[in-house]
Amino acid sequence: MSTILHITASIRGEESVTNALSTTLAEGLSAKTGAQIVTRDLSKNDVPFVSANRFEANLTPAADRTPAQQDLAHFADQLIAELQAADSVVFGVPIYNFGAPASVKAWADMVARAGTTFAYTATGPKGLLEGKKAYLAVASGGTPVGGDMDFMTPWLTFFLGFLGINDVELVYADGIMGEGGEEKIAAAKAQAKEMAA
Repeated sequence: MSTILHITASIRGEESVTNALSTTLAEGLSAKTGAQIVTRDLSKNDVPFVSANRFEANLTPAADRTPAQQDLAHFADQLIAELQAADSVVFGVPIYNFGAPASVKAWADMVARAGTTFAYTATGPKGLLEGKKAYLAVASGGTPVGGDMDFMTPWLTFFLGFLGINDVELVYADGIMGEGGEEKIAAAKAQAKEMAA
């Protein structure tokens, strides 16, 4: 059975625009394809930040890890396995202070593993997760998505490409704290339904 990995990061729970947009996408894609949805909620803040010991453990081949390194690498192994198993990945990510939530950067640092999700080659890094599709559902209170102040959307798109995921579609509602915010959210929800149809 195919799998959709649904990654959310908003701290706003049921009030979150990105959660609503990404859920619409994930559930619509699941209904169309029969794919199972696996959800990873990064807002729980359970993804650890990289330390020197954790970094070393993540790069040590599993067969060569000490018991302590196995413990340190276990969480990253889980996150990588989720990503490898997914046929498509749906992100619900808000823009916080012009960038990605810290939890998203922590997740990225866990899943970027040389020799596993990307490889160093004579011509530069090569992503090893080719053939997957990603959807980005983005919202911001005031930052224009794709504008000079948006450092999250281009970074996450670049990072996914670094891993080999180059087929990325975007749906967003930006400036939602200003005038016309509700209309922007409604338009983005309609677009998300169309994308998943």
